[in-house]
Amino acid sequence: MTELPAAAGPAAHGPGEAAAPPSPRALPYGFARRHGLVATGEGESGPEVAMREDADPRSLIELRRFLGRPFALRRVDAGAFDRLLSDLYGAGAGVAADAAGSLGFDDDLGHLAAALPSADDLLDTSDDAPAIRLINGIIADAVRQGVSDIHIEPYETGLVVRMRMDGVLRETLRMPPHVAPVVVSRVKVMARLDIAERRLPQDGRIGLTLGGKLIDVRVSTLPSRAGERVVLRILDKENAGISLEMLGMGAEADRLFREALAEPNGIVLVTGPTGSGKTTTLYAGLKQLNDGSRNILTVEDPVEYAVDGVGQTQINPQVGLSFAAGLRAILRQDPDVVMVGEIRDRETADIAVQAALTGHLVLSTVHTNDAVGAITRLRDMKVEPFLIASTLRAVLAQRLVRRLCETCRRPVPAAPSLTDLLGIPAGTTVYEPGGCPACGGLGYKGRIGVFEAVKVDDTIRRLVNSGGDESAIAAHAFRTSPTLAAAARALVLEGGTSPEEAVRVSRHEAADA
Repeated sequence: MTELPAAAGPAAHGPGEAAAPPSPRALPYGFARRHGLVATGEGESGPEVAMREDADPRSLIELRRFLGRPFALRRVDAGAFDRLLSDLYGAGAGVAADAAGSLGFDDDLGHLAAALPSADDLLDTSDDAPAIRLINGIIADAVRQGVSDIHIEPYETGLVVRMRMDGVLRETLRMPPHVAPVVVSRVKVMARLDIAERRLPQDGRIGLTLGGKLIDVRVSTLPSRAGERVVLRILDKENAGISLEMLGMGAEADRLFREALAEPNGIVLVTGPTGSGKTTTLYAGLKQLNDGSRNILTVEDPVEYAVDGVGQTQINPQVGLSFAAGLRAILRQDPDVVMVGEIRDRETADIAVQAALTGHLVLSTVHTNDAVGAITRLRDMKVEPFLIASTLRAVLAQRLVRRLCETCRRPVPAAPSLTDLLGIPAGTTVYEPGGCPACGGLGYKGRIGVFEAVKVDDTIRRLVNSGGDESAIAAHAFRTSPTLAAAARALVLEGGTSPEEAVRVSRHEAADA
C-alpha cells in the first residue's frame, strides 16, 4: 500500500498547536485515485471522506494515520467518485504557470528525454519532469476552463501560449524563446510524431485523462520562421452525449430538424463557418437516431467523438481514403443512416445524392453563410437542380455566440449604431457584459447556439427546379420560421447575449433589409 507523507498529520505541528483541518487538496491526488478515497471537506464532527464502492478498506488505516483524527465515511459509486476527483483536484488554477516557473529558465533544457511521460493522468504529476509538468499543466488548465484550442507560438521575443475560450483567443503564458524547442519536442513525443522532422507539418493525437474524464487532444505542427507552431485541439469525449434538447434550438428550428431526421431517406445539411458547432449538432442528431434498429455509419475527418452503436471511419488521403471513397465504401455496408463529415467536392456530393435516392438518410455539413446558401453551394458543385430538389430534406444553419454571465450582466439602453444593425427600436433595454469572479472578469460564460432552419417543401422544390435565386427561396422559407438575424435579435432581447455578439451573426442580413 502507498504510504502517505507524515508531514500532513499532527506530527507536523509544534507542541500545543492544533492540527489544521484538512482541505480536499491535502490528500495527494495519486493516493486518492489509486485507493479510491477522497477528503471532500470538513464537517461538524471532523473530516468527511468519500470512498469508492470497490476500494480496499485496508487503505482507511493509512488515511486515518495521515489525518490524525477520526473522519466520517460515505461510499459512492465509481462515476460519482470520478466526478469528485475532477471537481476537487481540478479546481485550482495556474498549474501551467507554476510548471513554467519550475522549468528553471537559466538551466540547459537540451537534455530533455524523448521518452513518453510516466503520468497516466494529468492530475498525477508529482514525479514528472518539469517539461512534462508544463505540458500537462497547460492542457489541464485548458480543460478546466472549457478551452477548445491551445496555440503554442514561437517568436524571436518568446514562446507564447494562447487559448481559445468561447471562440476568443487570449494569451495565458509567455516564456523565454529558448524554451520553445523543448516544449515543442515534448508535445511531439506525446503525440508520437517525428521529433527530428521540423520542415514539414505533422498531425497526431494524445489520449489523456483528467480525474477520470477522457480527453482526446488533436495535435497539429506547422513550421514557421521562429520555430514550429503547435495547435492542440481539445475534444472532450463527454460532448458526444449531447442531445438535441441541450443544443438550445428555438421551437421552430427544433421541430423542422426533428422532422427531417424522421425521414426515411434524403439529405439533411448543417451549415456554418468553422467552429460553429456543426459536428456537435450532427452528433446530437445521430444520438436521436441511434436506437439500435438502424445501421449508422460515418466517414469523418477526423473522428472527433467515439459513439457506441455507430460505425465510424476516418478518412486518410495518404492511402486514397477520401470522403468520396469512404462514402462509396460504406454504402456497401448496408447502412440506414450515413453521416459524411463534409461535402467538399462534386464527387462527394454526387455520391451523397445517389445514396439519398437509393433509400438512405444522409447527414452532412457544408460551409455556407446561411441555410439557403447551401442550395447554391450544391449548384456550384454541378449537382443537377432536379436532384437537389428531390433529395434535399432540410438545411440547418447555425452560429455560436458568447453567453452573458448572469451574475454580472448589466441592463443598458441599446446604442443607436447597434439598433439599426439589429433592427430593434432605439432605447430598447439590452444587456452588456460586466465582469466578476464567476466569469473570470470576462462578462461572458459559455456559448449558446443561434439557428435557422429551412424545410424543403413543394414550393422550394419548384423554385430550385426552375433556377430560382436565393432571395426568392429565402422569402418563402422564412415566412414562419426565424432567420439567424431574428434568432440572434431574440437572444439579445432575452438577455442571453450582448448586441455586439449578435451583430456578428446578423450584420449582413440587417444591411440587406
